[in-house]
Amino acid sequence: MTDRNRNAGFTLLEVMIALAIVAIALVSLLGLANRSIAVQERLQRMTRGTLLAQEKMTEIELAAEAKTLIYEPAEGVFAEPFSDFRWHMEFAETPLPVVTQVTVTVAWGVEDRNEAVDLSNFLFH
Repeated sequence: MTDRNRNAGFTLLEVMIALAIVAIALVSLLGLANRSIAVQERLQRMTRGTLLAQEKMTEIELAAEAKTLIYEPAEGVFAEPFSDFRWHMEFAETPLPVVTQVTVTVAWGVEDRNEAVDLSNFLFH
């Protein structure tokens, strides 16, 4: 056998090393894809929570404008399909007697993980 024929192809060791490198790269990419899906899901829930908090705040503002708002803390759960989101509203006095601060908190998931959105506003009455 000549030197030319002996160096013409890849050795088994070279092929195994190349396959190991490709396998490591693929495993890393699959892990990154799973992480990306989890982050996307968390961002969707945060966006839904923010929109639901804005909706609840709008209801409060409309009730305050119609003079039907009861300035007491309240809480509840949103209707389907958002029944996994719960809300809580609180009122706080301000230095100005005609202004009240209202805070709406929308939470979801396990309470220990602290997954919630707070939205505050000032109401004139």
